[in-house]
Amino acid sequence: MVKSKNNSSKDTAHKTVRGKSRELLKVQSRIHEIKDKKSLINVPYRKMISSTMVKSLNQSIRLKLEEEKVYRDSKYTARQMAIELQTNTRYLSAVVNSCFRKSYSSLINEYRLKEAVKLLADKHYKNKTIEEIGLMVGFANRQSFYAAFSKFVGETPRNFRLKFI
Repeated sequence: MVKSKNNSSKDTAHKTVRGKSRELLKVQSRIHEIKDKKSLINVPYRKMISSTMVKSLNQSIRLKLEEEKVYRDSKYTARQMAIELQTNTRYLSAVVNSCFRKSYSSLINEYRLKEAVKLLADKHYKNKTIEEIGLMVGFANRQSFYAAFSKFVGETPRNFRLKFI
């Protein structure tokens, strides 16, 4: 009898973890799906970039964001990235607009928010304040973090965190 109670509580705990994982994935997916309508305007200089250059810049941008995590630096600019990728900001912007379907700043915020969502849901970071997490992922201040988080996730960071911790 005791054995079945333990199994029952394990099943319940496992379902809760799966539910939280689904919620986390759903939020991250919603952040990714948001398109920046302003960036979809047809800009003539996009046609001036070769497909080879677009492919190369796209890979380099992804590397900068996913491997180097440059978005964590709140002062990192499109100009800095363009210099590091040996291109100019117009080409960088054109590639971000066409490949990611959003502006450079929206793309950077997407990566920041995805990481913030992970950290807020992670019990290992429960001793960090919400403001500290915002700074860790690259937001310059509390207000910009709260505004972006609320806009893209649909709730405050505090309410989001309460679901997981």
